[in-house]
Amino acid sequence: MYSYAHVLRVPHARRTFAAALTGRLSYGIVPLSLMLAATRASGSYAVAGAVMALFGATAVFLSPARAALVDRYGPRRALVPTAVAYLAVLGLLTGAVARPDAVPSPVLGALGAAAGACVPPLGPTMRAVWGRLAPDRALLQRAYSLDGVAEELLFVSGPLLVGVLVGFAPPAAGIVLGAALMAVGTAAFVSSPAVRAVPPGKRAVRRRDGGGLRGLGRPMTAVAGVGLAIGVVDLLVVAFAEGHGHGGASVAWVLAALSAGSAVGGLLNGAVAWRAQAGTRLPPLTAALGLALCGAALAPGLGTLAVAVAVVGFFVSPTITTAYLIADETAAPEARVRAGAWVNTAVNAGSTAGTAAAGALAGRLPVGLCFALTGAAVLVTAAAVTRSARRGTSELVPLA
Repeated sequence: MYSYAHVLRVPHARRTFAAALTGRLSYGIVPLSLMLAATRASGSYAVAGAVMALFGATAVFLSPARAALVDRYGPRRALVPTAVAYLAVLGLLTGAVARPDAVPSPVLGALGAAAGACVPPLGPTMRAVWGRLAPDRALLQRAYSLDGVAEELLFVSGPLLVGVLVGFAPPAAGIVLGAALMAVGTAAFVSSPAVRAVPPGKRAVRRRDGGGLRGLGRPMTAVAGVGLAIGVVDLLVVAFAEGHGHGGASVAWVLAALSAGSAVGGLLNGAVAWRAQAGTRLPPLTAALGLALCGAALAPGLGTLAVAVAVVGFFVSPTITTAYLIADETAAPEARVRAGAWVNTAVNAGSTAGTAAAGALAGRLPVGLCFALTGAAVLVTAAAVTRSARRGTSELVPLA
């Protein structure tokens, strides 16, 4: 029986993981810093929102393309150029937002889109490296769970660091900090012996197995439902709190309960020696998440909503981790980074759709009904994953 200590005792694991986390902390710092800096520079929330939308869109939807570079050329030859380009664009953004009204809004938007397009795919690459460091499936499950929980904590701590930083420095300083973390983390990551040992892949060709990406339909469907839930919960908690006369501090506590539940669920999921295969576990985990959302619809007050949201979070990390395991099992060796990137893209796309749906429905329907409808939508995705598993079908994913 493996523990999390076994994961960190794997040769080169601690060094490689720490380097990847250092760079990935930039993911939690740069977006908020960029939004605050763009707001200050332009004096317009609309402009800042457009810059962030462009940054997020290119970062998310071009992630498989960047991952394909890693699969094709290897981590060192792919990550270094993308990191250099990313840092260069962040430098231009820092200079642009440092001079209010000196840079036209379209230029800010173009720079935001360029920055998102160049974000180094440290997360998918680290998960692929875990597959080499921990070939045993039980050990890999723990590695993925540890990775997922750590990444979630980075996305929580990053904005907190920005909040502290803007107390004594301009928001552009957060962009500089994020760039520095990415530079240090990427340099340390690609210099790790575990990363240096990863060979370049084969040139991707269009073939009947989807370029080595066959079998991603089920995990992507499931995590799209998870992303939908995350996007909806974030906005509905705000609407619920305002409807019950609570302020922003209360919202923060409820969303913290979501993250805490996800961390606990992820760690417990990784610690269990599952007898069932990952493909068998995925549908019930997704269904449990949907049922938890339906339970949140019955919350009479903010305290009970926090408990219900924590239960929702309890199934978030295990579902995503299980989806990554399936992606790693089904993808060809030369396509593992892309496989992880496609799963990550599905989560983010679902979250974006969830936020948009919640924004459209929250003002027209009771918040409880919105929770119930979201839960029903996630249950539908669980049913679709179950049907796909029973038929043994494996959808093809477009070649990136």
